[in-house]
Amino acid sequence: MRALAIAATGMSAQQLNLEVIANNVANLNTTGFKGARAEFTDLLYQAERQQGVPNQAGQEAVPEGAMLGLGVRAAAIRNLHRQGSLAQTGNQLDLAVNGRGYFQVNSPAGDLVYTRAGSFNINATGQIVTIDGNIIPGIQTVPPDTTEIVVNQTGEVIAKRPLSVVTTLGTFQLANFANESGLEPLGNGLFRETAASGAAVLDTPGTANYGKIQQGYLEGSNVDPVKEITSMITAQRAFEMNSKVIQAADEMSSTVSKGIR
Repeated sequence: MRALAIAATGMSAQQLNLEVIANNVANLNTTGFKGARAEFTDLLYQAERQQGVPNQAGQEAVPEGAMLGLGVRAAAIRNLHRQGSLAQTGNQLDLAVNGRGYFQVNSPAGDLVYTRAGSFNINATGQIVTIDGNIIPGIQTVPPDTTEIVVNQTGEVIAKRPLSVVTTLGTFQLANFANESGLEPLGNGLFRETAASGAAVLDTPGTANYGKIQQGYLEGSNVDPVKEITSMITAQRAFEMNSKVIQAADEMSSTVSKGIR
């Protein structure tokens, strides 16, 4: 009975949907986290009666056929790269992008990856690094006698030192992509450029189509808990409905089997 297989694809789809929602909810308080949404598409259709052709010679074409869908499958898990809310921390190395753009990060493998999580720090050698110790390119080593670090809205990093000495350490450049949804999520708040995302286009913060740097702020997760709860209830109900279909199909099959005996 095809209903069993069709409903099984529905249950599998809703299970994936719930897993995506669970990951969103788990990262409600993750800095710079971008929520995701499962997207689905219907499977192939089986023709019970073909439309547009006559049943037999001399008749008019059938205006409406009978095409039976065979279920659903996952089409994509779309990462939603919308702006998260900014929370003031007062930490001079907490940076948030207000608008479009990603910070560049040197990964342990040596290639460039990108992040919106701007909770930076200084390592033992004076380099500005991420919370996992990955180095930010283009920024010089912070002098050991630095009393304050200032990062302006255009990404310029300035070290204030004794005797009113000011040293410019470099500039945070931001990366934009033609298709942000095509970025590959790596975990730890990092994304990798792919053929789908297009190549990174770098520019100074605050220019056209690039956000400004907000020092002393962090971007929170963009997950809306109310929407996630609603989506979770919808997924649960859809899963239950598909399980009811399987139960009904099984009972109908059982009735047929008993009738044959």
